[in-house]
Amino acid sequence: MKLASLKKGGRNGSLIVVNKSLTRAIEVSAIAPTLQYAIENWASVSNILLDVYQSLNKHPTLWESFDLDQTKLASPLPRAYQWVDGSAYVNHVELVRKARGATMPENFWTDPLMYQGGSDSFVGPRDPIAIESTDWGIDFESETAVITDDVPMGIPTALAPKHIRLVMLVNDVSLRMLIPNELSKGFGFFHGKPASAFSPVAVTPDELGDAWQDSKIHLPLITHLNGELFGQPNAGVDMTFNFAQLMNHAAKSRYLGAGTIIGSGTVSNLDRSLGSSCLAEKRMLEIIEHGKPLTSFMNFGDHVEIKMLDAQGNNIFGTIHQTVTQYVPPKG
Repeated sequence: MKLASLKKGGRNGSLIVVNKSLTRAIEVSAIAPTLQYAIENWASVSNILLDVYQSLNKHPTLWESFDLDQTKLASPLPRAYQWVDGSAYVNHVELVRKARGATMPENFWTDPLMYQGGSDSFVGPRDPIAIESTDWGIDFESETAVITDDVPMGIPTALAPKHIRLVMLVNDVSLRMLIPNELSKGFGFFHGKPASAFSPVAVTPDELGDAWQDSKIHLPLITHLNGELFGQPNAGVDMTFNFAQLMNHAAKSRYLGAGTIIGSGTVSNLDRSLGSSCLAEKRMLEIIEHGKPLTSFMNFGDHVEIKMLDAQGNNIFGTIHQTVTQYVPPKG
């Protein structure tokens, strides 16, 4: 099943069911007005939504349906009660530390890194990346993510997968030049992590078929920068911590409320021929090879595209397509 949110009906959007080919959709406000409502009431509404999805696939010209325009979509959850992002690809962390001559603590391989991001307002998959200054080091981060229902505190890893309701992609934008000063204070990210954007469509894990195994998506995550292929590492390869393990980590001392989003962190493979999923990683590889970075961070007008194709070449989640624009703050 594929679900999305139209930019209408208030800050939480209006839930729609999208067909498998991402060409048609139907509003389902009578069943579930928002995706948050659907997640909170999954036991009672999911089968009804599935019936709509199956009917839409069989009869795409149902009179209530309409042509899907991805530019009119918000992120599937336009805002969420909780957004936490892990760093599941530990080889990526090791690479970044190696480039600055720092060793990596051994427990990074057994204890996931995770931060809690701003979730009061995500940007849409076709919305601009609005940043005040390019001096801040604008970077994209191509990732995967899951949306959970209510997850009990202390949940064992083995029980966590049954709480995964939907899967989607993320552009977790980072402002690299602001992060070091924040981390030096010992209190985590804030300014360095502006609003994230998620894929136009979120899908149930069964939509991924055999590509969904061990709470991982075993497919390439494809990123283009300014129209050129930047990277296509496989999201299921070299993922040290799967989503079940990340959920176990996040729920160690707290309940995870329905609608919690958990991100994988930047997708990265040890096979560097597949490219990267963020500029920082490419710059680190350049430092190791050449002694200095050769690639700049994003400038105003640059655009990034993030998508994932199934084995038949079909776009699963729709495409995140964002352009960097200059934000001008209000003046008194």
